Amino acid sequence: IMMISGCQDSQTSADVSNVHQFQLPDPAGRAGGACTSTLLNILYADHHKLDEDLSFVEVLMKMRENLEGRGFSQIPQLTSSQVIDVNRTFDMVPDETAGTRRALLIGINYIGHEQGVLSGCHNDVKNMVEYIKNCHGFEDENITVLLDDDEHTSPTMENMMEAYRKIVDEAEEGDAIFLH
Repeated sequence: IMMISGCQDSQTSADVSNVHQFQLPDPAGRAGGACTSTLLNILYADHHKLDEDLSFVEVLMKMRENLEGRGFSQIPQLTSSQVIDVNRTFDMVPDETAGTRRALLIGINYIGHEQGVLSGCHNDVKNMVEYIKNCHGFEDENITVLLDDDEHTSPTMENMMEAYRKIVDEAEEGDAIFLH
């Protein structure tokens, strides 16, 4: 399991921007998180290149440069449950993947809370879904989305744990699993 995250105590209004700034497919022009938007910007650019792919280190360094250049405070980091070669190619779906592409994406804007309401988490999920479908062949029936928006399954602790159990239980050797 590997995770790229933007490390920060809390998200401020300066850390949420209009997704148009990142030139991504956007959900009706609404705000998206700077870290996810930056990652997608880099992954889309890398996906369209025909030459050498980026390594994990190069993805993180490009993210840091992009965020810093735009005045954001996130510091993207890589976390892994296993030792990995960070200089190898960053592959969301490795070439040798022959199985089903499965994904679980969770976006929590804390709608209805008095403090800490966010505006970009749902849109980050929507943008990421478009990316994994368009660039990596994920299919709707293998994508689970939890959002606190009254349209999707709510991201309660129980629902999140059940979604994680389900994706693990359904996984077979050769599958690609993406968690966001």
